[in-house]
Amino acid sequence: MESFLPMLNAIDSFLWGVPLITLLVGTGILLTVRLSLIQVVQLPLALGLILRAKNQGKGDISSFKALCVALAATIGTGNIVGVATAVKVGGPGAIFWMWMAAFFGMATKYAEGLLAVKYRTTDERGEIAGGPMYYIQRGMGEKYRPLATFFAAATVLVAFFGIGTFPQVNAIVDSVELSFGVPRIATDIVLTALIAAITIGGLRSIAKVASRIIPFMAVLYVAISMGIILMHIGEVPAALALILDSAFTGTAAAGGFAGSTVMMAMQNGIARGVFSNESGLGSAPIAAAAAKTKEPAEQGLISMTGTFIDTIIICSMTGLVLVLTGAWNGDTAGAAMTGAAFSSLYGTAGGMLLTVSLALFAFTTILGWNYYGERAVLYLAGVRAILPYRLVFIALIACGAFLKIEAIWVLADIVNGLMAIPNLIALIALSGIVVHETRRYIAKIRRGARIMK
Repeated sequence: MESFLPMLNAIDSFLWGVPLITLLVGTGILLTVRLSLIQVVQLPLALGLILRAKNQGKGDISSFKALCVALAATIGTGNIVGVATAVKVGGPGAIFWMWMAAFFGMATKYAEGLLAVKYRTTDERGEIAGGPMYYIQRGMGEKYRPLATFFAAATVLVAFFGIGTFPQVNAIVDSVELSFGVPRIATDIVLTALIAAITIGGLRSIAKVASRIIPFMAVLYVAISMGIILMHIGEVPAALALILDSAFTGTAAAGGFAGSTVMMAMQNGIARGVFSNESGLGSAPIAAAAAKTKEPAEQGLISMTGTFIDTIIICSMTGLVLVLTGAWNGDTAGAAMTGAAFSSLYGTAGGMLLTVSLALFAFTTILGWNYYGERAVLYLAGVRAILPYRLVFIALIACGAFLKIEAIWVLADIVNGLMAIPNLIALIALSGIVVHETRRYIAKIRRGARIMK
C-alpha cells in the first residue's frame, strides 16, 4: 500500500485543495444569502433552544443529546492538533480563515439539520434513520439513490479507517504514555473495553455518555485556555490585529516559523476549520435526525450551534493561546505546539491538562463516528449488518494503537472528502426546501410571540 503513497498524496492535495474548499464555502455562502444571514439573526434563538427545546414529536433522543452526539464527533483532535497545524503552516492569519469557514459553515450545518429531520424515516426496529443518504434519496428522488449509496459507503470507510478510529486511538495512547508513562497496550485495553461497553448499547448509550462528557470537557478546555488568555489580556488586541493582518498580507518568517502567503493562510485555515466542525461533510445530520422534534427548522438551529461551539469558541481558544504565548513561531508543531503554550503558564501540569483534554476529545469522537458508521451500514445492508459492524469497529479500536501506516491516513483523508461531495450537491439541490421550511417556522414563531403579547 505504501507504494501508492505518492499517488494518494496527490489525490488528497487536489481533493482538499481549491475544488472542494470552493464547493464547501460556496455552498455556505449560497445558503447564507438565501437564508438572510440566519447564523447571525437567529443565533440567540438557536442558543436558547439548546436547553429549552420542547422535545416533542417522534425521535429517539432529546435535541440536546442529538447535539451532544454530533459534538462528540466534531470536537476532537482537530481542535487541538488541527488548529496548531493550520497556524504552523499558514501563520496566525489561518485563524481568521478558520472563522470565515465556520461563519458560512453555520448556515450549511443549519440546512443539514433541517433536511435530516424533514426526510428521516424509521428502520425495521422502529428506530429513527436519517442523514444525507435519506434526504438525497427521499428529497431529490429515487433516481439519485446511487449518490446516496456513495455517501453511505464513504461514511462507513471513514468510520472504520478515518476520523473514527486510528487517529483518535493513536492520539489517546501516545499522549497518555508521554504524560503519565502508561504503556500503550494498557491504555488500548481499557479504551477498547470502554468503547465496547458503550457502543453495544446503541444510540441511547452513546447519547447518555456524550451528554455528560461533552459539557464537562468543553468547559474544562475553555477554562484552562482562558487562564492563559487572562494572563496575556493586555496583548489580546495586538494578537487579534496580527491575525487579521496576516490573513490578508501573509506572515514573514520568524523564529521557527518558515513564513506563509495569503493563499497558504486561507487554504490551511479553511481546510482545518471544515475538518474540525465538519460543516458540509454530512456527518452531523445523521445524529440530528434522531432528535425528538416536530419542527425540522428547530433542529436545524440547534445543529447550527455545533459549528459555533466547535470553531468560534473552542478552536478560537486554541488559536489565541498559540498566538499570545508565541508558541506559533517556535520549533514545535501539532499537539507539541499546543502543549508548549499550555506549559508556559501551567508548567508540567499544562501537559497533563492538555492530555486529559485531548483524550476526552478523541474518546468522544470515536463514539460519535461509531454511530455515524452504524447508520450508514443500516442504509446499505439493513439491521442484520449492525452487530457485525460494531464488532469490526471494536476490533479496529483494539489494533489501532499499533498501526501507523501513512498511506491509511492519507486514504482516510480522501474518503472523508468524498463524503462531502454528494452531501453538498443535495444541499444545493434542496436549498429551496430549506428556505421554505425556514420561512414557515419563523412565521410560526412570530405568530406565537404576538399571541403571547
